[in-house]
Formats: sequence, structure tokens, C-alpha cells
Amino acid sequence: MNDKQNRYDDIIDLPHHVSTVHPQMSRADRAAQFSPFAALQGYEEAIVETGRTTDRKAELSEDAKEALDESLRFLLKQITHHPEVSISYFRPDERKDGGEYVTIMGKAKAIDTDERIIVLEGGVEIPIGEIREIETIAQ
Repeated sequence: MNDKQNRYDDIIDLPHHVSTVHPQMSRADRAAQFSPFAALQGYEEAIVETGRTTDRKAELSEDAKEALDESLRFLLKQITHHPEVSISYFRPDERKDGGEYVTIMGKAKAIDTDERIIVLEGGVEIPIGEIREIETIAQ
């Protein structure tokens, strides 16, 4: 045998040492020592944000604009009855260019022509310029 194998022969069969002074580290804490180091704080979130896609706002055709105007006029006449509506509109993204189209249902509470918004019960405000379609739901 070579010298390297022989030099540990006196301790190789001894029991594993357990400290009486220091508590044993948990497996999770021991494993954490070997986890990757995040040198750039927020890097993972930035990668996820970069990969997130958004839609572009579509331009309405003249026919769609006329239909939307007609729906708005009808809604304005019915607003005191708080009609149930379904509104599809473009919601701009707060972090990057683009956004998403969403549809929301609720009772129309008011139309603020100065601010150009439709207010639903519950306080949801929808900018009229972002609306693609309004449907009044029969009650």
C-alpha cells in the first residue's frame, strides 16, 4: 500500500464527531450553502418581465367606430337606470409598451364626458378612448 492510504488508518474507523457545544445544522441550511449565488439582485424578475408579452392596440375601422358611438349614445340615455354592460377595452401595460384587451361586466354608474370615462359600480373607471366594444345586457 502507498503512504496516503496508510496515514489515515488510525482514524478511519472512529465514530463521526458530534459537537456538544454547537447545535447541528439542518439539512436545508447545509444545502443552502451550495445553492447558486444571486450576484444581481432582481435579475430573475427582470428576465421574467422581458419575456412577458403584450398586445398592441388595434385601430378601429370606421364601421366599428360608428357602432361604438351608437352604443355610447344608447348607454348615455340609459345611464340613470344603471344598465348591466359588457365592455371590451384596451388596458395599457404599466411597465412596457403595449397592453392587453380585457372584457369587464358590471352596472354602469356614470359617464363622465369631461374626463371621457365610464364609471362602473364598484369604482372601476374605463377610458372611453380605449373601448373596443360595449354591449348592454338585457335585464
